[in-house]
Amino acid sequence: MKFKLYIFLLLFSTMIFAQQKPIETSIDTTKNKIGAEFKLTLKTVVNSKSKVEFPKLKNIGPLEVIQSYPIDTVKKDDTYELIKKYGLTQFDSGRYTIPSVKILIDKKPFYSDSIKVEVANVKVDTLQQKMYDIKDISTVDEGIGNWWIYVLIALVIIGIGAFVYWYVKKRQLKKIEEEVYKTPIEKATSLLNNLEQKELVQKGEIKEYYSELTDIARNYIEEAIHIPAMESTTSELISAIRDASTKKKMTLTPETVENLERVLRQADLVKFAKSKPLEFEIKEDKNKIQKVILTLDNAIPTEVPEDIEDQLLNEAQRQKQIQAQLKKQRNARIGYAVAAIILLLFATTTFFVVTKGFNYVKDNIIGHPSKELLEGEWVKSAYGNPAVIIETPKVLKRLDAQKALPKEAMALIKEMQLFAYGSLIDNFYVTVSTSKFKQPTDIDLSKTLEGTLKIIEAQGGQNIIVKQEDFQTNEGIQGIKGYGTMTVLNPATKTSTKAYYELLLFKQDQGLQQIMILHEEGDTYANEITTRILNSVELQRANN
Repeated sequence: MKFKLYIFLLLFSTMIFAQQKPIETSIDTTKNKIGAEFKLTLKTVVNSKSKVEFPKLKNIGPLEVIQSYPIDTVKKDDTYELIKKYGLTQFDSGRYTIPSVKILIDKKPFYSDSIKVEVANVKVDTLQQKMYDIKDISTVDEGIGNWWIYVLIALVIIGIGAFVYWYVKKRQLKKIEEEVYKTPIEKATSLLNNLEQKELVQKGEIKEYYSELTDIARNYIEEAIHIPAMESTTSELISAIRDASTKKKMTLTPETVENLERVLRQADLVKFAKSKPLEFEIKEDKNKIQKVILTLDNAIPTEVPEDIEDQLLNEAQRQKQIQAQLKKQRNARIGYAVAAIILLLFATTTFFVVTKGFNYVKDNIIGHPSKELLEGEWVKSAYGNPAVIIETPKVLKRLDAQKALPKEAMALIKEMQLFAYGSLIDNFYVTVSTSKFKQPTDIDLSKTLEGTLKIIEAQGGQNIIVKQEDFQTNEGIQGIKGYGTMTVLNPATKTSTKAYYELLLFKQDQGLQQIMILHEEGDTYANEITTRILNSVELQRANN
């Protein structure tokens, strides 16, 4: 609602708020050369108790402040005349508008008048200065060329392939270790063979070798004889084996138990006392463990199942283990396929980023909102009265402007309509407003443009730079165009964005038509949208 109210205040600011300003504005010249100084003078007369604050500015509109002069004070009877001067310059030729400057008098804001100035190019004397022909195009040594880009892509792909190969190989080894065995003796024998294939002894990893060797023996004892071997100390384990041999009627010689105890204690010394057995001792310990496991397996009495249900239960457990293994294999294949797809996508993305640039990938693969608007289906429609015929990427939505009309405006305005797409903080924003007055009204388009920019500033626009020029539609209707950049503050996120805007203003006998377009600065797609919209503008003349 505030935005709509500001629109109406804009339209009538030059008609119902005319008053004597306490600020006198002047400039030494309205025409100057590029880089030359314009001297802007602001003068106010106040009493001795008033406090006046002139702003400290780096820019005033499109002009740069190159010098902020000290305030001159002149006493006249009971009043003081304060004079503040600013030295301004511009390095681009064209016609510019110096906007109003806010001065605080006793903390109340007052505004200076806006002034139009012209910056002219420096003329070049072609008669006195000798001229030369344009030189031929010189060839440039391209150096090493772009071959390094393809080498970099190849190295990245090779590196990723090597990583995938290593990962798959590691999973295969782990799969072998986790293989489901039919009997504990089969598992222990297979693990002993795999232990030798790891060549830990040759690598000097003696502690790891003895740790795996004794774990194989303990696991076998726990699964075959049902003793908690993994949680027991060496002494507890040997005592438990002797008790089990008696209870289960296992035929074990003292030599078998002693060999197991000797290897376990040797492993304890290696793991905790950093003992280093000789190579032949390590080989003997491995042979002893292998012989102990075979002896224990032969000594365990064969248990005959009591009935067929036990056999079915064992077979069901075995089938369950097989299904679990197959599920792991299936998950592994899925993982490999996903890894291959990710690798392909990464390689493809890297190729396009290097050859086409990141913006190409972002806009065409990830997506760009302005690009989608530009390439979408456009709509040509008429808005307001007198109508503005315009082509836009989306249909403009009508806003209920009548509810925001102040009482003062009701006495002057006959009809006003407002249409918009987006908002001030969106990626792309376009508005169309039309008004029709009850009585003929002479509107100053330059002051209307100035008022519009003040409204935008109240809505969150900051550091507004404006340029002004004449504008003519394809039908020959004359108006003005204001354009430039600003910083738009998002009140929700407290962040700011640099934006570019264009404003078209047209006045007729009893009507005013206005078009505003705003988008993020540097957005090439939005620039194309803006150009296409402005080229499509057609205006309907007001009916008297």
